Amino acid sequence: MATMKKTSALIAAAAASTLTLTACSTTEPGADGSASAEGALTVATAFYPLQFVAEQVGGDRIVVVSMTPAGVEPHDVELSPATARQLGTADLALYLSEFQPAVDDAISTTGVEALDAAEVIELHAAEEHADEEGEDEHDHGSSDPHFWLDPDLLAHLADAVGEAFATADPDNADTYTANAATLHAALEDLDNQYATGLAQCERDTIVTGHEAFGYLAEAYGLHQEGIAGLDPESEPSPARILEIKDIIAETGATTIFTEDAVSASVAEALASDVGVETEVLSPVETVADGDDYIGVMTRNLSVLEDALGCE
Repeated sequence: MATMKKTSALIAAAAASTLTLTACSTTEPGADGSASAEGALTVATAFYPLQFVAEQVGGDRIVVVSMTPAGVEPHDVELSPATARQLGTADLALYLSEFQPAVDDAISTTGVEALDAAEVIELHAAEEHADEEGEDEHDHGSSDPHFWLDPDLLAHLADAVGEAFATADPDNADTYTANAATLHAALEDLDNQYATGLAQCERDTIVTGHEAFGYLAEAYGLHQEGIAGLDPESEPSPARILEIKDIIAETGATTIFTEDAVSASVAEALASDVGVETEVLSPVETVADGDDYIGVMTRNLSVLEDALGCE
């Protein structure tokens, strides 16, 4: 298919752009709670998109301590004692306030120097879903945290991270600034690919398992309808299920988008009931070995192009 050929080319281009950045070390918590290399800046990152930015901007001048293990859904992560110790000895932490309560508490307790992405990016207000079960137990604040699904916003965070690294390690400021500029350009290219790929489509409504894709939808002229709200663990009400069925019928949607790290049972049952397909659309909150942000986002674009009937 033409779309798949185009997407293969995009993957190759995206991979080439990220390979220009220097690799760094990513550590898991050690028995002694330490994570350092000779002369390196130790950076604790709250979850994957922030880890990706840190790795690309820091290159081989930093050691990354990931507070959310690979493959773990980050919304309700609990920090291990070893990770908490590493956080306390880090030179800098990157996090998003109100997204991960355990991380917020640990940063407050340790007093580590931290860059809050919410102070760099203007977050969207969260939509209320009072009829969903489980919302009281999984309160992630008043804002939609998933800003990284708009590559342009992540590019602005990259600039801020470059400045923060330069302040923490002025001897290598030029390296951080150059790497941040390279990452910004790669993300700007990804943004252009999305804008072009989603410019002319038969449909513009995306039905998702939960409302993680609001930033992406707003950036590229799409309309998101989530079965559940911001919390992926909340259960939609029967009334919401009926609404989604009506929306699918009215819009001609052919696909319900599920996620790779969250149960898709509700979405799959609904898709079977109304006769549409399911496809994985990753919120890029975590990635599998061998993947990175740009690669996953490029696959997301291919899935969207096919599902929405884009030219």
